[in-house]
Amino acid sequence: METRKIGSLEVPVVGLGCNNFGWRIDAKATSAVVDAALELGVNFFDTADVYGTGQSEEYLGRALGPRREQVVIASKFGMRMDDERKGARPEYVRQACEDSLRRVNTDRIDLYQLHTPDASVPIADTLGAMNDLVREGKVREIGCSNFSADQLREAADAAPADSARFVSVQNQYSLFHRDPESSGVLAECERQNLAFLPYFPLANGLLTGKYRRRQPVPKGSRADAGFGPKVFTDENLAAVEKLLAFCDSRGHSILELAFCWLLSRAVVASVIAGARSPEQIRSNAKAANWKLSDDELQQVDNILSNR
Repeated sequence: METRKIGSLEVPVVGLGCNNFGWRIDAKATSAVVDAALELGVNFFDTADVYGTGQSEEYLGRALGPRREQVVIASKFGMRMDDERKGARPEYVRQACEDSLRRVNTDRIDLYQLHTPDASVPIADTLGAMNDLVREGKVREIGCSNFSADQLREAADAAPADSARFVSVQNQYSLFHRDPESSGVLAECERQNLAFLPYFPLANGLLTGKYRRRQPVPKGSRADAGFGPKVFTDENLAAVEKLLAFCDSRGHSILELAFCWLLSRAVVASVIAGARSPEQIRSNAKAANWKLSDDELQQVDNILSNR
């Protein structure tokens, strides 16, 4: 599988988002997904302390066991765990990291990300605490999530020349959510040489092909559970039908389109879609081989602009 860079880290262009672990699947199912991922060369795992209230990290560490050295682990902190464990205060940065290291059962986190900006704490203070973790070898690289272009610039300006800086930003991005383009985040990533990691790359499942216009949603799916209700609109489902026809005419799936459209952006380092079964991670791993032409990219834009 092709690899790209996140700072000094080399990761496959298809990663595994671990938000399902500890929430939608148990430890046994997590191990099956992790085993399948590693068999396919998907060795980039993105988790967070809030996923499954810590169980995602625990289940991931348990599933990896002695294979820890074969993988790149990304985790996040800053979203509310409880009244005490939240935010980006320097003292909490260290506590959150130590807690994640313990849960994953590892001596380091390869990419440690501030999950969301904290307006109550100067970004320089947070960066200073994250830099200490890098210097101590507990973290290899640092990144952020849900940052605007202005916040990325502020963070770059606040980091001393000899200290760790953000090497990545993880924001929502997909064919149906183009805000990183219009907001200037992608342009800022290019300017600063930051890797971009899209979350919800499949638009909450809209781009898997299992949701069709005027058909009932699959039982047990995100839509069936009421997750992301604003996505499954008649307008979006009509656009999906056009995208399906576009893909069918070229011998590809809409899942392939979702991955390869994102990877056509050089700034995107890895598409970290979630998976609840070995079958899903196998489908994801196979979805990154379509090299879209400029003409095909324009046709896709035309379909979506006419929604």
